[in-house]
Amino acid sequence: MAGKVMDLIYWKDTERTGMVLTGIVVALLSLFQLSIITVFSTLSLAIMCFTLSVRLYYRVLAAIQWADGKHPFQTYLDLDITLHGEEADHFMQRAIVFACSALDSIKKLVFVGSLFDSLKFLLLMYLVTFLGNLCNGLTLLIVGVIAVFSVPLFYRQHQDKVDGTIAGLQSRVDNVKDIFVRLAHGGGPPADPTPGGAKPKTK
Repeated sequence: MAGKVMDLIYWKDTERTGMVLTGIVVALLSLFQLSIITVFSTLSLAIMCFTLSVRLYYRVLAAIQWADGKHPFQTYLDLDITLHGEEADHFMQRAIVFACSALDSIKKLVFVGSLFDSLKFLLLMYLVTFLGNLCNGLTLLIVGVIAVFSVPLFYRQHQDKVDGTIAGLQSRVDNVKDIFVRLAHGGGPPADPTPGGAKPKTK
């Protein structure tokens, strides 16, 4: 199942990926004008009308012996999307561990387990308020869906350039973090970590 999802994301089957992406984006765009119940029911009706029509068409062809009577959607019916035994337990354990880890991180941020991390979280939430004034969650969801189907493929095609750009940005971020750390320790140069190294001068 995971392999099929990755094939969709990396556009291994262009026609199928295009249909999936178009369907998801159109459904999300419909939510701007209609309720989620209306969108879900309308999409379900459209899909059912299509699948029933195709199924009946193949049955008619089989009745007049113009086709072998094979189910047109047999490939999708045979697709196994269930989890069994150890695989189900593995995914459940991962979900529980992820949820507990997320709650633990939120607890430390909210109750100021680390002053520096809590201040960064406060700044992030302040910036998110400006983002909320520009767009809503549905817009971000649509952008996220498009990014899922475009960013991995773009990264694979331009991996060297992207890695170089990220490395440059990371070095600048590290320099800024180093400046703040030095300011927090009195503004002096950092101590030499090697044994017997020079210690920062103090007044």
